Amino acid sequence: MNAERLPHEKGFHVSWDQIHRDARALAWRLDGKGPDDGAWRAVVGITRGGLVPAMIVSRELDIRIVDTISVKSYSHQAQAEVRVLKAPQADLMGDGTGILIVDDLVDTGKTLEVVRKMYPRAHFATVYAKPSGKPMVDSYITEVSQDTWIFFPWDMALQYVQPMRGAD
Repeated sequence: MNAERLPHEKGFHVSWDQIHRDARALAWRLDGKGPDDGAWRAVVGITRGGLVPAMIVSRELDIRIVDTISVKSYSHQAQAEVRVLKAPQADLMGDGTGILIVDDLVDTGKTLEVVRKMYPRAHFATVYAKPSGKPMVDSYITEVSQDTWIFFPWDMALQYVQPMRGAD
């Protein structure tokens, strides 16, 4: 990231409506692409950011088996060492064949690299992708520049903003 610019100064603000539309678009892109006559066996959301899009994808594609993998790769807005805190059900996963692994964003690709080593045959899908992480994802909807910080609605709060000209 540009040292003269704070993360929020090149921010991409995503509303609840936008993440819903984009996650539905991801579901449409994945529809019929699974290895079992076009069907997927399960959806695994990468916590925490992947939970919302994973739920939407599972609903749109009528996939009833949903699990999670808990991966920590950020501490506030700084990337840290990637650690798997909770893996999905082992007998469900196998090598990942027929499994959709969903996250909100691929940034550097380090999180997906760790998960891909665990489940090399899974299909990795994200709503948003940055150039450094794109090689680690199989499907995505929107590409943003590497120096863009995405603000997701679950990280935001509505608050009063002073008008540009004056107090009232």
